Amino acid sequence: MNEVILLKKIVRNFALGPQTVKVLKGIDLSINHNEYVALMGPSGSGKSTLMNLLGCLDTPTSGEYWLNGKDVSSLTDNDLAEIRNTEIGFVFQTFNLLPRSTALENVMLPLIYAGMGSKERKERAEEVLTQVGLDDRMDHRPNQLSGGQRQRVAIARALVNNPSIILADEPTGNLDPATSNAVFKSLYDLTRMEGVAALVATHNMELTKFMDRIFTVRDGLVVPLKVPA
Repeated sequence: MNEVILLKKIVRNFALGPQTVKVLKGIDLSINHNEYVALMGPSGSGKSTLMNLLGCLDTPTSGEYWLNGKDVSSLTDNDLAEIRNTEIGFVFQTFNLLPRSTALENVMLPLIYAGMGSKERKERAEEVLTQVGLDDRMDHRPNQLSGGQRQRVAIARALVNNPSIILADEPTGNLDPATSNAVFKSLYDLTRMEGVAALVATHNMELTKFMDRIFTVRDGLVVPLKVPA
């Protein structure tokens, strides 16, 4: 199968007192390997709920979620944690770097959890940091880096474990337009180079020029949009 993500009739309801709030209302979606996809949508549309489901941080009320050929819809919390460590790379708006650790140490962290040996994880982290253009900043701590450099460290950390997909939630929300463009280009080039799919939640229509496909979440459903020429 070519899909890295396949959603079938995904529903997510939340109990609010005696009421049931229907947030996701039967979503069908597929994302292929090595595809770069944007997810848009206003606050309250269900976009964050969908991102949490895709990141295995939540489970659906009903429906099927297939990730790299495995049905993860009803896995246990421990199994979901394993999936997050091996199949998914996360990039956040606020970088989420360890402030007292160097860029190299931040990027090596997922490999420590994966049980990789010290020599191999250092070599792999150095390789990915070089790919994002930070080979001369490996020993710098986050407060010694610019916002764009910190986000590139976060991208390198997300890719270091060879995930099936990168989930990036407003990754340039704290950056100026020129830096945002550079970070998006870096993420695009790296996912292409590494053969990894990426799903990027963004409000910035200008940045969707990099995308293969664009979707918006509207009234609990996913609707395709036209990619800018």
